[in-house]
Amino acid sequence: MTPVELSRTVLHAVRRAVDEGELSVALPERVLVAPPGPGGCGDYSTNVALQLARPAGLPARKVAEVLRPYLLGAGGIGDVVVTGPGFLNFGLRGTAPVGLVREVLRGGLRYGHGDALAGQAVRLNAAHEVRAVVQLDAVARLLRSQGARVHAGCAGPVEVAWGSVLGVRVDGVRDPATPTHHDSPAGTGIRPVPVPAGIDIRPVPAPADPLPLGRDAARWALLRPAPHDRPRLGDEHLVQRESNPLFRIRYAHARSRGLVRNAADLGFGSEPGPVEARALLQGLADHPRALVGAATHCAPDRLARHLVTVADALLPLLPAVLPLGDEKPSAAHRARLALAEAAGTVLAGGLSLLGIDAPDHL
Repeated sequence: MTPVELSRTVLHAVRRAVDEGELSVALPERVLVAPPGPGGCGDYSTNVALQLARPAGLPARKVAEVLRPYLLGAGGIGDVVVTGPGFLNFGLRGTAPVGLVREVLRGGLRYGHGDALAGQAVRLNAAHEVRAVVQLDAVARLLRSQGARVHAGCAGPVEVAWGSVLGVRVDGVRDPATPTHHDSPAGTGIRPVPVPAGIDIRPVPAPADPLPLGRDAARWALLRPAPHDRPRLGDEHLVQRESNPLFRIRYAHARSRGLVRNAADLGFGSEPGPVEARALLQGLADHPRALVGAATHCAPDRLARHLVTVADALLPLLPAVLPLGDEKPSAAHRARLALAEAAGTVLAGGLSLLGIDAPDHL
């Protein structure tokens, strides 16, 4: 059961409780499901009982106890525990990975895209500085992935190399005299700590290498640090080894694509099934929430950190995907291949929202 499916299941349980006369409330439009916080347990948790307590005229724990029987035994839910003032905590059954992997593969590169910000019009205004403009571009991509209508503007003319090399796109140039309001949804200022003084990342005359780091490494270097942190633009972003987080992400993705090709050569394909890879499955399940959080807070660094987490959880699985020696492909191999393919899909989709390429070969 995926977080989206679990949210729908909780909403259905509320509807049944209302129909049975055990609760007298208006149905919420949506139910938020997330990993449990401190004091919680299981795989996921929701605060829906706290939201419904006042309208129902009941303590939150009582609302949670009313909902619990409607949730026990629902597809994919193994256990439901009430903790704290009324949080509902869910333990999922062992078959939960099957639905999650299928959902990722069905969604493809758009897995995690949604309508959380549908109907919102956001006007972004970036300072006339290279990091701010790259942040502007990534934030606009994230907001659009969640259904927002975005106008991305800059405080000055965009340099040719920012578009041709770094791949940024703006919708207009703002008059620098026009004030920006960082907290207003109508005018959100993009003003990260700029590139350190003394580091020149302007184009050099040679057209084949206009920026020292190139598009992908340069964007990663400017986007991975939080906006209040100063970026580093050294060669560490280009090295092909484990110390480079961008390399780990792209390597994990390329390996996952390579395994799909190798499996086809061996005559078998992927088929979602139970797999013991809790950290990786949690990373895939958290991906939609990571995108919503990165978009809502205008923080592409959140997505960058999430992709590192997914890649680091995927890498240990890769050696066990293909059969060894004379071993025949089994259901376990097909399930691990499906999980690796799904993880690679999440990595590629996440990198694309950062404006970074995910090559099939490294």
